[in-house]
Amino acid sequence: MQKIDQRDRHREVPTSRQPTPKPARYQLDVVGTHVADVVDSAGGWLFDRVMAGWDVRVAVTNPGNLAALKILGVQTVALAAVFGAAHAPTALAVAGAVCSSDDQVRDALVASVRSARTEVTMWGEMWVPSMGRPGDDVRHELSSAARVFKTQAAHAAGVDPAVAAFEVFRSYGQSVPTDYPDLLPVG
Repeated sequence: MQKIDQRDRHREVPTSRQPTPKPARYQLDVVGTHVADVVDSAGGWLFDRVMAGWDVRVAVTNPGNLAALKILGVQTVALAAVFGAAHAPTALAVAGAVCSSDDQVRDALVASVRSARTEVTMWGEMWVPSMGRPGDDVRHELSSAARVFKTQAAHAAGVDPAVAAFEVFRSYGQSVPTDYPDLLPVG
């Protein structure tokens, strides 16, 4: 018979019934002016990020018919949900036009660029942060599935359904290190 040490009696023994922690998911928060702009400028990239397992949340300053965003598989949220979160997202993407018209978005974007902990991406009318760094041009090559879903979302949003093979952005700060990077330098 094996003698049991009294000190071992209170140790926790791992069992298969103990829940295993869920792996942290990457989160991309997106702010656009309207649904058509988000779909036309970044729809393929957003779809591909959703398919890669990211949580993608989109807020638009001029909400309209959100059906096009649902086609892309993103979650639609109010603008307050993006900037009222207790933790910073892994990545933030913003339409440049929003920075010109919304101080809260602009301030959050500046803070994210300065922190260098968040991948910051912009499209459209380019805005240069107050630190004067112009950012780097990057592109995302759309998967075949992203082209199909972006075409359907474009129809729903009432924009030209002609979908290019890639989308171009301006990147500030740190890119998220993944096994398969999806934002590559232009050139």
